[in-house]
Amino acid sequence: MADILSLALPFFGLIFLGFVSGKIGKIPEDGMAWLNFFILYVALPALFFQLISRTPIEELANWRFVIATTLCTFASFVLAFFVGLWSRRGNWPEATIAGVVGSYANVGYMGPGLTLAALGPQATVPTALIFTFDSTLFFALVPFLMASAGVEKKGFAATSLFVLKRVFTHPFIVATILGVIAAWAHWTPPVAIDKMLEFLKNAAAPCALFTLGVTVALRPFTGVPREVPALLFVGLLLHPLLVWLVLGTMGNINPVWVYTAVLMAGLPPALNAFIMARQYNVYVEESSNGILIGTIASVLTVTALLYLIERKLLPVALFQ
Repeated sequence: MADILSLALPFFGLIFLGFVSGKIGKIPEDGMAWLNFFILYVALPALFFQLISRTPIEELANWRFVIATTLCTFASFVLAFFVGLWSRRGNWPEATIAGVVGSYANVGYMGPGLTLAALGPQATVPTALIFTFDSTLFFALVPFLMASAGVEKKGFAATSLFVLKRVFTHPFIVATILGVIAAWAHWTPPVAIDKMLEFLKNAAAPCALFTLGVTVALRPFTGVPREVPALLFVGLLLHPLLVWLVLGTMGNINPVWVYTAVLMAGLPPALNAFIMARQYNVYVEESSNGILIGTIASVLTVTALLYLIERKLLPVALFQ
């Protein structure tokens, strides 16, 4: 248990440090702009590129894993969407963002730091694959659902173009694609560039976790909407349980990949839920509160997952 706490407490300690700094620092949210830019466009893309480019190309084409984990995320979204639809009395746009809160885990800012610290370099590829395809799923789902509800005024063709642009210009996804190309071509950057990428990779996780804490602290807390506990139950508990059951019944999946997928699924709601809510001006305060409560609750749930994984209490081959 001491090993689990030594891993989890520094990880969540950085988030807490950012949260406290955000509460007492009295620095305007605009002051976070360059740090967010550094994380989003420089540090985390460098981490994804460097680790993936060093991975044998045959490990990157595990479509069974990709389809299984993405379908689990989609199933969690559908369940959370209907929770939101019921609690919001049929309000389709609000239910859409509620679905995001209940299923889109923080696989960008929190995922790489946690999975690599807990499971080592072998977690690199499944982490990158889950981030890429989960993000693509939500980047596509939300605009089309908002268009069907009349909130997004673009037509089908314009919405499709918007989705493609959003997916293929996202810095994490671009870095992942470039990493795959480099792995396929067996290309390694010059020593000086590789050293710089190493510096950026080492800075990515601490900066992202601290920034997450500050960002959560700057969101006003206005109370707990009645559906948020159910949404967090879906996201923090049902989603990782579903991933474990599906991958466990498939068999022939690397245990590290199974554990990585379970950890990624059990992370708190992504900040993208709030960004999407603000973009469409629906469910803004509720999504902010859901992220705050989910991040706090994940201290317990993610630590519990780490304990189960460390103690080998999650078998990776069920019914065999």
